Amino acid sequence: MSSHVLLFWPNLIGYIRICLLLCAWVFYKSPVVFLPLYTTSVLLDEVDGWLARRLKQVSKFGAWLDVVVDNLSRGMIWTQLSQGGWLVSSLEWCVFVCNHSSKGEDWKNSFNSSPRIIQAIMANGFHTPLGLLVVSGLHGLPLWLYCSSHSLLRPPFWLQLHITLLLLLGRTLAFVAEVRLYIRGLETF
Repeated sequence: MSSHVLLFWPNLIGYIRICLLLCAWVFYKSPVVFLPLYTTSVLLDEVDGWLARRLKQVSKFGAWLDVVVDNLSRGMIWTQLSQGGWLVSSLEWCVFVCNHSSKGEDWKNSFNSSPRIIQAIMANGFHTPLGLLVVSGLHGLPLWLYCSSHSLLRPPFWLQLHITLLLLLGRTLAFVAEVRLYIRGLETF
């Protein structure tokens, strides 16, 4: 890897996301500060990929950095939300190691021989209804639980229940995909 890759625009966004996450971590107990920092980092996740494709600055390092920052952000919030949150984070890291070691920056496009549900989730880089549900479960569920734990949500119970179940469904689909990807990744070692 040449050093100029480190300064690609999408990678600079990745570094900004890391800084936002570190600041969010410091202010975890203050929702007024934490939520804008964390949410901005999550939203920038979509920008870095788009920018990489648009500027033709796709790289192995950028693909690696993007998933590392995603895993750091979700790991941070899951471990703060629950004593068992480290299990969710550990699974995500195992999937990352297994897939990126064999597929590199092309990991999102390597699912032709996967079961149909995995193909449907991963199609078009998660830009499908099923992919949106999974990404919402990955990023939205911990954020929703954070807001609930800090009594920031006051919708009617039935609405809160439906949103929680929908996000939980997305996270469950992500879990199914992660386990399948983890097994596939182990098979390539």
